[in-house]
Amino acid sequence: MINNTSEFSMKEALIYSQRVAQLSKALWKTIEKDWQQWIKPYDLNINEHHILWIAYHLKGASISEIAKFGVMHVSTAFNFSKKLEDRGYLVFSKKEEDKRNTYVELTDSGELLLLDLMENYRPSTYSVFGGSLPLKEVYGKFPEFLDLVSIIRKIYGDEFLDIFERSIENIENDFIEVDGKLYKRVD
Repeated sequence: MINNTSEFSMKEALIYSQRVAQLSKALWKTIEKDWQQWIKPYDLNINEHHILWIAYHLKGASISEIAKFGVMHVSTAFNFSKKLEDRGYLVFSKKEEDKRNTYVELTDSGELLLLDLMENYRPSTYSVFGGSLPLKEVYGKFPEFLDLVSIIRKIYGDEFLDIFERSIENIENDFIEVDGKLYKRVD
């Protein structure tokens, strides 16, 4: 993957790699705790919530797409999707023109569950959000992580980030805030 080591020293590469690894692990541990705290009352795990989220924003998705955009193995995507189907949150299907892939879509109860989760999101209870507030106070906005986005684009490709951006746009366009709570826009 890396061809030219003359642009950096081995020491520099090791320090950078360790910095990214340690900071990423610390951040993920906190994100994981925050995420689990948010979804625990709904008897969901992170993979299940992520699958619901992807199916919602893609308006249905193949198991391969869920695996790719959920950064999980195909068998993980399938097994957790199956559990969500058993609970009535997803429905499996095949497309006439594509019998090889299995697709999932949210059921009405799956969408209601996801919308309820969004309505009950409380940013003040999440460590990562709280840790970002001082930056918002200083700069007037939350960090945008442009360097990180560039790295992720190089690793996972444009399509991955297009889906990510679409989910952000969907939240901006499809939801309104009333008295500090999010609700799906009804036009």
